[in-house]
Amino acid sequence: MARIIYGVWDDIVHDNRGLGPFEIPEDPTMQGFDEFNQGNAIKAFFGDRGFFVFEPNVSLIDALWRYIDKAASESCGKCTPCRMGTRLIRDMLDTLRRGEGTPALFDEIEQLARQIRMTSLCGLGQTCTVPLLAALDHFRDRLVEEAAGSAPEQYGMDYVTAPCIEACPAKVNVPRYIDYIKDGKVAHSLGVILQKYPMAATCGRVCVRFCEMACRRNLVDEAVGIKVLKRYVADMEHGLSSKWFSRDLICTPQPDHLRVAVVGAGPAGISCAYHLLLRGYPVDVFEAKDEPGGMAATGIPSYRLPKDVLRSEAEIVERLGGQLLYNQRMGRDFSLDGLFERGYKAVFLALGCDQARMLGIEGEDASLTGCFTGIDFLLKVHDCLQGANCMTLDGPTVIVGGGNVAMDCARSALRMGASEVHIVYRRAEQDMPADHEEIEAAREEGVIFHFLTVPTRLVSEGGSVTGVEIVDMQPNGTDDRGRTIMIPVPGAERVLPCKGFIAAIGQQVDKASITGEDGIGFNKWGCIEADRTTLATARSGVFAGGDCFSGPSTIINAMANGLKAARSIDDYLHFGRVRFFPRSRMRKIINDFKVLSKEWIETPVENKYRVQVKELDPELRRRLFKEVEEPITTEEAYHEAGRCMRCYRIYSVITESSVPESAH
Repeated sequence: MARIIYGVWDDIVHDNRGLGPFEIPEDPTMQGFDEFNQGNAIKAFFGDRGFFVFEPNVSLIDALWRYIDKAASESCGKCTPCRMGTRLIRDMLDTLRRGEGTPALFDEIEQLARQIRMTSLCGLGQTCTVPLLAALDHFRDRLVEEAAGSAPEQYGMDYVTAPCIEACPAKVNVPRYIDYIKDGKVAHSLGVILQKYPMAATCGRVCVRFCEMACRRNLVDEAVGIKVLKRYVADMEHGLSSKWFSRDLICTPQPDHLRVAVVGAGPAGISCAYHLLLRGYPVDVFEAKDEPGGMAATGIPSYRLPKDVLRSEAEIVERLGGQLLYNQRMGRDFSLDGLFERGYKAVFLALGCDQARMLGIEGEDASLTGCFTGIDFLLKVHDCLQGANCMTLDGPTVIVGGGNVAMDCARSALRMGASEVHIVYRRAEQDMPADHEEIEAAREEGVIFHFLTVPTRLVSEGGSVTGVEIVDMQPNGTDDRGRTIMIPVPGAERVLPCKGFIAAIGQQVDKASITGEDGIGFNKWGCIEADRTTLATARSGVFAGGDCFSGPSTIINAMANGLKAARSIDDYLHFGRVRFFPRSRMRKIINDFKVLSKEWIETPVENKYRVQVKELDPELRRRLFKEVEEPITTEEAYHEAGRCMRCYRIYSVITESSVPESAH
């Protein structure tokens, strides 16, 4: 734990300058501030809510100059206080840190800093002078003392982010791509997204919107429609990616012997292959099915994600020169050892989780007519829409589960002919892991929900499902993790008649793809064991990501894993190890210290409610697999982009020695 010599954070002043180094108490909240990288001590930390100094020889003037210099370079220039004020303050601090100014400059700096804080139009300007003003208010004596000489050379790094960026698993620069929409530069906006992953149109339709949950606009009215804006730019420039992506885009091809195998053409595998190809590596993608997309292709219905959209984005891999090898299942058509014997120098396992789990209740039998797992049912729906092995449902259908797969099964069952669809979920509605919008869409289409209810027995007759026995549940204390323990209500059993029964309670990795000789371990949850930072497995040269590593998750998480794996593989092939990544270290500090958790600037913001996305009428759409959500117009996109408050924040560390550079 670090010892705070002096500083201010959230208006709380720390001043231990009169104490000896070992008299200063260690602050338990400052865990993780001892060193930035191995052997490189953190001497000071600056952010939007103040600053801390941990070493006596830190030049406060120089550190503040660095911080304001970063703010000046990041200013969008749309308001005068931030555009001009930050540059003026930067230049005055530069004069002072070189010992050429007089203490009277501090009064001028303070006046400008307060004006910037109170009158800037975005989060960057409203917060960038907070540490400077804190220093002027409480430690001006230190600044005046330092101004009498010249500042020593200092090391460190600056990091610019926003709550929405930190919430996004792929760390997409959301305010930047929204800025480009406001400027009418749609292609530039798409380019910002494509820096992180190739499936912008896909993600713009099915992303679970972690960024919107973190959006500071929630404290005013409603979150900015980040997802719909992403879809807007991807659809507007749908033909541009085919022009952008070709082998000509790769400036420095890697030698052919550094070939990489990617196992699985789902979002994680496609993302990894995409980033490796852009780095010049020859890449082959092995896919067990006859089409790309993984569970996104077979598990997400067309009314949410049209298949041609997903397919066109997955094919970017081929346009960049990679190979997509279909009907190639690991464990059946090739082995991990076999890939290395063929000459591949690294392998990324993106196997997904395509094995469904049964409930294990009395009477459950996969051979019964009308009995499905969620994954199997969605696969049958997918095949039917592709013109193969079509099926229909007749009568009521019951789905067990509370995630997005359960919602997809319910809405698809209606479209496949079910007269009624019931969802049975063991906890309350607010506990459902499914996206709230998906729950509401299912309800609008007529799906009936049974909360605090579990199935206990599947009823059948003549080899066909005829009903499911369910029982109501009630709370009975909490477990070790703080979750409510649910127990059956005595005498509350009843039979819900149905002809279709779908268990949509989760998926798992197909362990038949990996043998004991492969040197790959599984954790207690049945997922491949890999380092959370590098995604490296126990076997040298083998990395794993996506659902087979994390368990069933989201497309954006999978694509973020693909990017991380590509970086790790790049380092492994060139250096034999994964290098230190300074931006990841800064993100860990921000997350561990929770510097984004309480921030809010009390600047009046005009209420502007978000654009309401038009949808097909529920009575019509429940019979069709046509895409439910309609695209927004350019006028609506401009309005929605204008709601972004550009909540950029700057964080800075001063370190003992220089921070290692990274090409990532």
